[in-house]
Amino acid sequence: MVGPTGSGKTPLGTICEQKGLWGRKCYHFDFGAALREIAKKGVRPASLTDEDAHIIVRVLKSSALLENEYFHIARKIIMSFAEEKRIEKDDLLILNGLPRHLGQAGEIDEIIDIRMIVYLECKPEIVSQRIRFNSGGDRSERSDDSLEAVEKKLKIFHDRTFPLLSYFRSRQTRIEEITVSVNTTPEEIHHGLECKQIL
Repeated sequence: MVGPTGSGKTPLGTICEQKGLWGRKCYHFDFGAALREIAKKGVRPASLTDEDAHIIVRVLKSSALLENEYFHIARKIIMSFAEEKRIEKDDLLILNGLPRHLGQAGEIDEIIDIRMIVYLECKPEIVSQRIRFNSGGDRSERSDDSLEAVEKKLKIFHDRTFPLLSYFRSRQTRIEEITVSVNTTPEEIHHGLECKQIL
């Protein structure tokens, strides 16, 4: 899934995991939530070192992205997730927050075959309203939703994440664009995807 903060990626991933998609079992990998859990509670996969954990805390405090030289951290986290969930060949893995930039896209190609991008198109003014009203129902415990933090995340999305769409188009990857309004629910998006029978 690709979309700016507040566009509804996490609620959509959650409902896909609960209900499945196109008759297949889904597993929702929320990379941002995994990083926040490690930073906040110190609970982490055994493969992560203390240095890895320090890097995660530093990245989150600065609202930055995990750069290429630290992709080994993302690799360890996602491989641990796949092993823990016992994901099988015909299951769908929904990536939320990974890849976030072109460097990560190149790295992730080595471990995951990305078959489709769901792009949640959401204008900045809509993002602000969705976060303020907690439209997706997933923002009540977020400590990174200040106006300054959201503006920084939107700039990073525009500069670093949005170019992923061109990258995946050039690879002939299917891109499903969904316009998100203030009141768009994850159930509506899920239903729309179910009707398409894409994969």
